[in-house]
Amino acid sequence: MAASQTADVIVIGGGLIGCSIALRLAQGKLRVCVLDRGEPGAEASSAAAGMLAPQGETVEPDVFFKLCAASRDLYPNYIAEIEELSGQALGYSRDGTLLVAIDEGEGHQLDRIYEAQSRHGLPIESLKPEEIHRRVAGLSPEIRSGLFISGDHWVDNGRLCSALIVACRRAGVDIRARHAVTKLNVRSGHVDSVEAITAPGPGGITTLSAGQYILAAGCWSAPLAEPLGIKLPIEPCRGQMIEFDAPADLPLVVRAGHHYLVPRPGRRVLLGTTAEYVGFDKSVTGEGMRSILEGALRIATFVKGLKFCRAWSGLRPDTADHLPILGGCEIPNLFFATGHFRNGILLAPITAQLISEFIIKGSPSPLLDTYRPTRFTS
Repeated sequence: MAASQTADVIVIGGGLIGCSIALRLAQGKLRVCVLDRGEPGAEASSAAAGMLAPQGETVEPDVFFKLCAASRDLYPNYIAEIEELSGQALGYSRDGTLLVAIDEGEGHQLDRIYEAQSRHGLPIESLKPEEIHRRVAGLSPEIRSGLFISGDHWVDNGRLCSALIVACRRAGVDIRARHAVTKLNVRSGHVDSVEAITAPGPGGITTLSAGQYILAAGCWSAPLAEPLGIKLPIEPCRGQMIEFDAPADLPLVVRAGHHYLVPRPGRRVLLGTTAEYVGFDKSVTGEGMRSILEGALRIATFVKGLKFCRAWSGLRPDTADHLPILGGCEIPNLFFATGHFRNGILLAPITAQLISEFIIKGSPSPLLDTYRPTRFTS
């Protein structure tokens, strides 16, 4: 039996990406239904550190950097809008990032970053050790150099996810938790409906229909696309995190290599991270905690006195080229917004803008060309 139409658009995946798109579509007067396999926002979106760091994450600015920087520039208005719509205050800061070097190799890397970004006219400041310690107390005496990047921001992504869900519902978005989509049904070259298992309770299959569909299910996107003949090379990458209570606020993000300390409201500090390809295993491991603590202590001696709060892990959706998968495909009413890897929080505003405009206006932005899902087979 054919399902009755649930909405104009069904979004599969209720993380920050899926809900940001849903909000924009609802503001465009479309009826939107979001289906999440668990609790909306409870996977990678809430597990991340919340760094919005296009400069700190790159050496030589490229096309992807421009996309990331454009999304970072949308953040002040995006945050203000979500705060107004939800009535909730979010932890958002534009205080910058401090990159530090402790050994010779890290020093050479910072030199490369400074030379490349200065050549492109990006705001970046080279710091000597004494200047670094004046900005952040309690850092390692072994630090030999640093860079201050004023254009990098950070946000409490847990608060952002909660507020965004409230904003979506107030805008009329139908968000359904514990609706695990298992199949997209195609008829006459178009997606006709989706099938979802609902739990807890008696279970069973629910069939839902819409005019258009968006696959924004992160690590769970590839199994849904494969039966349609669309191969998405997405692999889960586990990242473990530790949160501590601190006696004073950390003034800004501090990073050395892939280890970092990120401020949180209420005198909290996040320490991260790992990058582990272990399938869908979200275990918090002794080895992961050891790696994070050793990396953090190498940066900041004050870490040894912090009070442990909690630890967790999340699964980043990595792709074969580490770039997101955005846009349409040969099925005209199916769109993709997935595979954001380490940049899902940062790229939420620009992804929502590009995908919603594609659906509402009927034509894609040229900015999507690099990230089309068909690039892996063309």
